[in-house]
Amino acid sequence: MPLPRPLPDTDRDRELESFATVLADLLPGRWIVEHHRHRTYEDQAEHAADVWDLNDVAAAIAEYELGEDAHLVRADGTRLYVTLRPLHEEFLVAAIAPGIAPEAFAGVREPDGIAVPADPELAARAIDADLLPRYDIALAQVRHNAMNPPQPAPSPNAQVVMTWNEDGSLTATTTAQPAAEILIDEGFTRKESSAAYVLAGDDTRAQGRAVQTAGARLARLGIGTVLRSAPRSGVDAALPAAPARARTAPARGR
Repeated sequence: MPLPRPLPDTDRDRELESFATVLADLLPGRWIVEHHRHRTYEDQAEHAADVWDLNDVAAAIAEYELGEDAHLVRADGTRLYVTLRPLHEEFLVAAIAPGIAPEAFAGVREPDGIAVPADPELAARAIDADLLPRYDIALAQVRHNAMNPPQPAPSPNAQVVMTWNEDGSLTATTTAQPAAEILIDEGFTRKESSAAYVLAGDDTRAQGRAVQTAGARLARLGIGTVLRSAPRSGVDAALPAAPARARTAPARGR
Protein backbone atom coordinates (compact mmCIF):
# COMPACT_ATOMS: atom_id res chain seq x y z
CA MET A 1 0.00 0.00 0.00
CA PRO A 2 1.54 3.39 -1.02
CA LEU A 3 2.39 5.87 1.71
CA PRO A 4 0.03 8.84 2.10
CA ARG A 5 1.09 11.98 0.28
CA PRO A 6 1.59 15.35 2.00
CA LEU A 7 -1.15 17.88 1.46
CA PRO A 8 -0.16 20.40 -1.25
CA ASP A 9 0.90 23.80 0.12
CA THR A 10 -1.90 25.51 -1.79
CA ASP A 11 -4.44 23.58 0.27
CA ARG A 12 -3.02 24.62 3.63
CA ASP A 13 -4.32 28.17 3.42
CA ARG A 14 -7.93 27.21 4.07
CA GLU A 15 -9.09 27.77 7.64
CA LEU A 16 -10.77 24.49 8.57
CA GLU A 17 -11.46 25.38 12.19
CA SER A 18 -13.21 28.67 11.43
CA PHE A 19 -15.15 27.06 8.56
CA ALA A 20 -16.37 24.24 10.83
CA THR A 21 -17.36 26.70 13.57
CA VAL A 22 -19.49 28.83 11.25
CA LEU A 23 -20.93 25.69 9.61
CA ALA A 24 -22.05 24.35 12.99
CA ASP A 25 -24.03 27.55 13.63
CA LEU A 26 -25.81 27.24 10.28
CA LEU A 27 -26.83 23.57 10.46
CA PRO A 28 -30.20 22.67 12.04
CA GLY A 29 -29.95 21.80 15.72
CA ARG A 30 -27.31 22.56 18.32
CA TRP A 31 -23.78 21.45 17.45
CA ILE A 32 -20.40 21.61 19.14
CA VAL A 33 -17.09 21.57 17.25
CA GLU A 34 -14.09 19.38 18.14
CA HIS A 35 -11.04 20.46 16.14
CA HIS A 36 -8.06 18.09 15.84
CA ARG A 37 -4.57 18.73 14.49
CA HIS A 38 -2.69 15.61 13.46
CA ARG A 39 0.88 15.24 14.61
CA THR A 40 1.15 11.96 12.72
CA TYR A 41 -0.80 10.06 10.08
CA GLU A 42 -1.81 7.64 12.84
CA ASP A 43 -3.60 10.53 14.58
CA GLN A 44 -5.49 11.20 11.36
CA ALA A 45 -6.50 7.55 11.04
CA GLU A 46 -7.67 7.44 14.65
CA HIS A 47 -9.96 10.46 14.27
CA ALA A 48 -11.31 9.11 10.97
CA ALA A 49 -11.76 5.51 12.12
CA ASP A 50 -15.58 5.64 12.14
CA VAL A 51 -16.14 7.80 9.07
CA TRP A 52 -19.17 6.28 7.32
CA ASP A 53 -17.97 6.57 3.74
CA LEU A 54 -16.54 4.36 1.00
CA ASN A 55 -16.10 7.10 -1.59
CA ASP A 56 -14.29 10.43 -1.89
CA VAL A 57 -13.84 11.05 1.84
CA ALA A 58 -12.37 7.61 2.51
CA ALA A 59 -10.08 8.00 -0.52
CA ALA A 60 -8.75 11.37 0.68
CA ILE A 61 -8.11 10.03 4.18
CA ALA A 62 -6.20 7.06 2.77
CA GLU A 63 -4.16 8.96 0.17
CA TYR A 64 -3.20 12.22 1.91
CA GLU A 65 -1.83 13.55 5.16
CA LEU A 66 -4.63 16.04 5.69
CA GLY A 67 -3.12 17.61 8.79
CA GLU A 68 -6.39 18.35 10.61
CA ASP A 69 -10.09 17.60 10.86
CA ALA A 70 -13.14 18.67 12.81
CA HIS A 71 -15.94 16.65 14.36
CA LEU A 72 -19.34 18.33 14.55
CA VAL A 73 -21.49 16.75 17.28
CA ARG A 74 -25.23 17.44 17.56
CA ALA A 75 -27.20 17.13 20.78
CA ASP A 76 -28.99 13.99 19.53
CA GLY A 77 -25.69 12.17 18.96
CA THR A 78 -25.32 12.80 15.21
CA ARG A 79 -21.67 13.35 14.30
CA LEU A 80 -20.09 14.78 11.16
CA TYR A 81 -16.47 14.63 9.99
CA VAL A 82 -15.08 17.70 8.21
CA THR A 83 -11.70 17.98 6.51
CA LEU A 84 -9.94 19.62 3.57
CA ARG A 85 -10.46 18.30 0.05
CA PRO A 86 -7.03 17.88 -1.53
CA LEU A 87 -6.38 19.75 -4.80
CA HIS A 88 -9.71 21.59 -4.58
CA GLU A 89 -10.96 24.80 -2.98
CA GLU A 90 -13.54 22.74 -1.11
CA PHE A 91 -14.12 20.78 2.06
CA LEU A 92 -15.22 17.18 2.59
CA VAL A 93 -18.04 16.29 5.00
CA ALA A 94 -19.09 12.78 5.99
CA ALA A 95 -21.20 11.17 8.67
CA ILE A 96 -19.55 9.31 11.52
CA ALA A 97 -21.05 5.88 12.16
CA PRO A 98 -22.84 5.31 15.49
CA GLY A 99 -21.41 2.97 18.10
CA ILE A 100 -23.58 -0.05 17.30
CA ALA A 101 -22.54 -3.70 16.92
CA PRO A 102 -20.86 -4.27 13.51
CA GLU A 103 -23.38 -6.99 12.59
CA ALA A 104 -26.13 -4.37 12.43
CA PHE A 105 -24.43 -2.62 9.49
CA ALA A 106 -24.67 -5.68 7.22
CA GLY A 107 -26.65 -4.89 4.09
CA VAL A 108 -26.93 -1.16 4.89
CA ARG A 109 -25.58 1.22 2.26
CA GLU A 110 -23.12 3.80 3.54
CA PRO A 111 -24.36 7.41 3.50
CA ASP A 112 -21.24 8.51 1.61
CA GLY A 113 -19.92 11.99 2.32
CA ILE A 114 -19.98 14.97 -0.01
CA ALA A 115 -17.70 17.76 -1.18
CA VAL A 116 -18.98 21.20 -0.18
CA PRO A 117 -17.92 24.71 -1.18
CA ALA A 118 -15.82 26.86 1.12
CA ASP A 119 -18.86 29.08 1.68
CA PRO A 120 -20.36 27.80 5.00
CA GLU A 121 -23.90 28.87 4.08
CA LEU A 122 -23.87 26.95 0.79
CA ALA A 123 -22.19 24.02 2.52
CA ALA A 124 -24.88 23.90 5.23
CA ARG A 125 -27.61 23.82 2.60
CA ALA A 126 -25.96 20.92 0.78
CA ILE A 127 -25.46 18.95 3.99
CA ASP A 128 -29.04 19.53 5.16
CA ALA A 129 -30.55 18.63 1.78
CA ASP A 130 -28.34 15.66 0.87
CA LEU A 131 -26.06 14.12 3.51
CA LEU A 132 -28.25 14.33 6.63
CA PRO A 133 -31.37 12.74 5.04
CA ARG A 134 -29.30 9.81 3.73
CA TYR A 135 -27.65 9.47 7.13
CA ASP A 136 -31.05 9.36 8.87
CA ILE A 137 -32.22 6.56 6.55
CA ALA A 138 -29.06 4.50 7.06
CA LEU A 139 -29.16 5.07 10.83
CA ALA A 140 -32.78 3.88 11.02
CA GLN A 141 -31.86 0.70 9.14
CA VAL A 142 -28.90 -0.01 11.42
CA ARG A 143 -30.97 0.53 14.56
CA HIS A 144 -33.67 -1.77 13.21
CA ASN A 145 -31.06 -4.47 12.53
CA ALA A 146 -29.64 -4.07 16.02
CA MET A 147 -33.07 -4.53 17.60
CA ASN A 148 -34.03 -7.44 15.31
CA PRO A 149 -30.94 -9.62 14.82
CA PRO A 150 -31.39 -12.47 12.33
CA GLN A 151 -32.28 -15.82 13.86
CA PRO A 152 -29.84 -18.64 13.21
CA ALA A 153 -31.12 -21.04 10.59
CA PRO A 154 -32.31 -24.33 12.07
CA SER A 155 -30.42 -27.47 11.24
CA PRO A 156 -31.89 -29.55 8.41
CA ASN A 157 -33.02 -32.25 10.83
CA ALA A 158 -34.59 -29.86 13.33
CA GLN A 159 -38.05 -30.95 14.35
CA VAL A 160 -40.68 -30.64 17.05
CA VAL A 161 -42.19 -33.81 18.49
CA MET A 162 -45.70 -33.37 19.89
CA THR A 163 -47.16 -36.14 22.04
CA TRP A 164 -50.75 -36.44 23.26
CA ASN A 165 -50.98 -37.12 26.98
CA GLU A 166 -53.64 -39.25 28.68
CA ASP A 167 -55.22 -36.18 30.29
CA GLY A 168 -55.74 -34.56 26.86
CA SER A 169 -52.84 -32.14 27.12
CA LEU A 170 -50.05 -32.03 24.54
CA THR A 171 -46.33 -32.10 25.20
CA ALA A 172 -43.91 -30.72 22.59
CA THR A 173 -40.15 -31.26 22.74
CA THR A 174 -37.51 -29.36 20.80
CA THR A 175 -33.98 -28.02 21.16
CA ALA A 176 -34.29 -25.40 18.39
CA GLN A 177 -34.59 -21.91 19.87
CA PRO A 178 -36.80 -20.49 17.08
CA ALA A 179 -39.19 -23.43 17.55
CA ALA A 180 -39.34 -22.88 21.30
CA GLU A 181 -40.23 -19.23 20.80
CA ILE A 182 -43.09 -20.19 18.46
CA LEU A 183 -44.44 -22.78 20.90
CA ILE A 184 -44.52 -20.29 23.74
CA ASP A 185 -46.09 -17.69 21.49
CA GLU A 186 -48.90 -20.16 20.64
CA GLY A 187 -49.74 -20.93 24.25
CA PHE A 188 -47.37 -23.74 25.26
CA THR A 189 -45.83 -23.52 28.72
CA ARG A 190 -42.29 -24.64 29.32
CA LYS A 191 -41.65 -27.33 31.89
CA GLU A 192 -39.01 -26.46 34.40
CA SER A 193 -35.45 -27.56 33.56
CA SER A 194 -36.40 -29.36 30.36
CA ALA A 195 -36.85 -28.87 26.64
CA ALA A 196 -40.54 -29.84 26.90
CA TYR A 197 -43.49 -27.49 26.42
CA VAL A 198 -47.06 -28.33 27.47
CA LEU A 199 -50.35 -27.18 25.95
CA ALA A 200 -53.41 -27.72 28.14
CA GLY A 201 -56.36 -29.68 26.72
CA ASP A 202 -59.24 -28.11 28.61
CA ASP A 203 -60.33 -26.24 25.45
CA THR A 204 -59.90 -28.64 22.55
CA ARG A 205 -60.84 -26.11 19.87
CA ALA A 206 -58.27 -23.61 21.09
CA GLN A 207 -55.77 -26.45 21.41
CA GLY A 208 -56.38 -27.55 17.82
CA ARG A 209 -55.97 -24.02 16.49
CA ALA A 210 -52.74 -23.59 18.42
CA VAL A 211 -51.31 -26.83 17.07
CA GLN A 212 -52.27 -25.95 13.50
CA THR A 213 -50.88 -22.41 13.69
CA ALA A 214 -47.65 -23.53 15.37
CA GLY A 215 -47.14 -26.23 12.75
CA ALA A 216 -47.56 -23.75 9.90
CA ARG A 217 -45.11 -21.29 11.44
CA LEU A 218 -42.57 -24.02 12.11
CA ALA A 219 -42.87 -25.25 8.54
CA ARG A 220 -42.02 -21.79 7.22
CA LEU A 221 -38.74 -22.04 9.14
CA GLY A 222 -38.04 -25.48 7.71
CA ILE A 223 -38.79 -27.21 11.02
CA GLY A 224 -40.85 -30.39 10.79
CA THR A 225 -43.56 -31.41 13.25
CA VAL A 226 -44.21 -35.00 14.37
CA LEU A 227 -47.47 -35.76 16.20
CA ARG A 228 -47.61 -38.92 18.32
CA SER A 229 -50.02 -40.61 20.69
CA ALA A 230 -48.85 -41.34 24.20
CA PRO A 231 -47.98 -45.03 24.73
CA ARG A 232 -50.62 -46.85 26.76
CA SER A 233 -49.49 -48.01 30.15
CA GLY A 234 -49.16 -51.74 30.97
CA VAL A 235 -52.08 -51.48 33.39
CA ASP A 236 -54.34 -50.02 30.73
CA ALA A 237 -53.37 -52.69 28.23
CA ALA A 238 -54.25 -55.47 30.70
CA LEU A 239 -57.73 -54.20 31.54
CA PRO A 240 -60.54 -56.35 30.07
CA ALA A 241 -62.86 -54.80 27.59
CA ALA A 242 -66.08 -53.50 29.08
CA PRO A 243 -69.01 -56.00 28.63
CA ALA A 244 -71.67 -55.13 26.10
CA ARG A 245 -74.81 -53.70 27.64
CA ALA A 246 -77.73 -56.21 27.83
CA ARG A 247 -80.54 -55.40 25.47
CA THR A 248 -83.89 -55.17 27.18
CA ALA A 249 -86.85 -56.65 25.31
CA PRO A 250 -89.82 -54.36 25.05
CA ALA A 251 -92.72 -55.28 27.30
CA ARG A 252 -95.66 -56.89 25.57
CA GLY A 253 -99.00 -55.42 25.98
CA ARG A 254 -101.44 -57.24 28.17
